[in-house]
Amino acid sequence: MLANRLKVGDTIGIISPSTPVTENRKEALDKGIKFLNELGLKVQLGKYVFQNTLGYSATKEEKAEDINQMFSDKTVKAIFSSKGGENSFTCLKLIDYEAIKKNPKIIYGISDATIYLNAIYAKTGMITFHQSDVVSFSELNQDSFEKCDLVLRLMDGKIGTFQKNSNWKSLKSGETEGIIVGGNIKAMINLLNTEYMPDLTDKILFLEAYAKSTPLELIDCYLAVLKYHGVFDKINGLWIGYYKGDTETVKFEDVVINNLKEYHFPLLKCNDFGHNCENVVIPIGAKVKLDATNCQVEILEKILE
Repeated sequence: MLANRLKVGDTIGIISPSTPVTENRKEALDKGIKFLNELGLKVQLGKYVFQNTLGYSATKEEKAEDINQMFSDKTVKAIFSSKGGENSFTCLKLIDYEAIKKNPKIIYGISDATIYLNAIYAKTGMITFHQSDVVSFSELNQDSFEKCDLVLRLMDGKIGTFQKNSNWKSLKSGETEGIIVGGNIKAMINLLNTEYMPDLTDKILFLEAYAKSTPLELIDCYLAVLKYHGVFDKINGLWIGYYKGDTETVKFEDVVINNLKEYHFPLLKCNDFGHNCENVVIPIGAKVKLDATNCQVEILEKILE
């Protein structure tokens, strides 16, 4: 299922399904909204973007209400996350997935948004989009790599080879195809053994981690948990992103390789998605080709109408 691409003049709905935009982040949100306005896009804030009913977030009912309202509002053409957090999983059962099927539109985010981006794809088959969040737009300018990729994918609807803003590295050579799913490793752990986890059979998995909350030893643990649950027995390939917590002696990629020595699927590393870097748009639910030998990933099918 495909949403429509964005056009100049379209309205973006902004939601906070994880933690709210607090007072110290309002300036960044305003800058992010200005960034969208300069692309020719209008903005509509969800009712609960700033809501802190529980002292750490809005309630699950409030957060789901914003998501459902944005999907039902015909004037809203896409839905962007304001920021990340920890607890978007709490509202998954309250999302109206049947309404989403009737009103497909771009839904977009990063970090904890991994949870509802993959859940919506799993429950509806609609392609969702992993790139950044509105607060993070405050750090971008109109000439940025991330802005160019957003326009290329979400406004122009282009497919084909992913653009590069860093040196990509082959960790295990080979070429494969499959539907791409994934995002933040901590969020993917939360989806395990639930109805909201996409079927991982023959998928291309992409993973990134936020170094501030996920040190290397926790990544080691999470990879072992995914391995225990048979994730790496099912997938066709793995693509890992940027990690700010690398040390001189141990890197994110080292922890991945150490955990996955016995697997033979292609394994590719880049610094073009994740926290603390500029991101390419990754369409969760789209068919891609991962070529770890030549360090390329290509979108093979239409991602937007």
